[in-house]
Amino acid sequence: KEELYAKFSKCEFWIPKVQFLGHVIESQGIHVDPTKIESVKDWATPKSPTEIRQFLGLTGYYRRFIEGFSKIAKPMTKLTQKKVKFGWGDKQEAAFQLLKQKLCSAPILALPKGSKDFIVYCDASNKGLGAVLMQREKVISYASRQLKIHEKNYTTHDLELGAVVFALKI
Repeated sequence: KEELYAKFSKCEFWIPKVQFLGHVIESQGIHVDPTKIESVKDWATPKSPTEIRQFLGLTGYYRRFIEGFSKIAKPMTKLTQKKVKFGWGDKQEAAFQLLKQKLCSAPILALPKGSKDFIVYCDASNKGLGAVLMQREKVISYASRQLKIHEKNYTTHDLELGAVVFALKI
């Protein structure tokens, strides 16, 4: 029904490493392209909500490599809200430096093999939801998000269930 054509002269086969959309994919797994995150090392401290959004946009693209991304980024994310006065403090600076450090030393994530033996670990707190997808004791991906306003009133049981639903939707 759907036909896909490839021009043989434009194809490459059996190459050991591929750079694709800011990632490097090789036999060991997938990791952040070092050339893309070089600018993160020297990123200056944000001085406005717009600069925070720019930084979080870049680091957010690689959030699957950073365990607890949403929890770490929360102090910075709060400063991007319209009704919050911008005030960069120690919490924001610590979050900023930690995100830079974690991104620059991001792990190599395993590539899924087949469709068996997947395990999803979920967790919830009054700050956010988190999940880790694993296969054969290797991390495939991390996922996290902050709680929405109405979710802050949920019971622990409902938050844990929400974390499971969040993990399975990814």
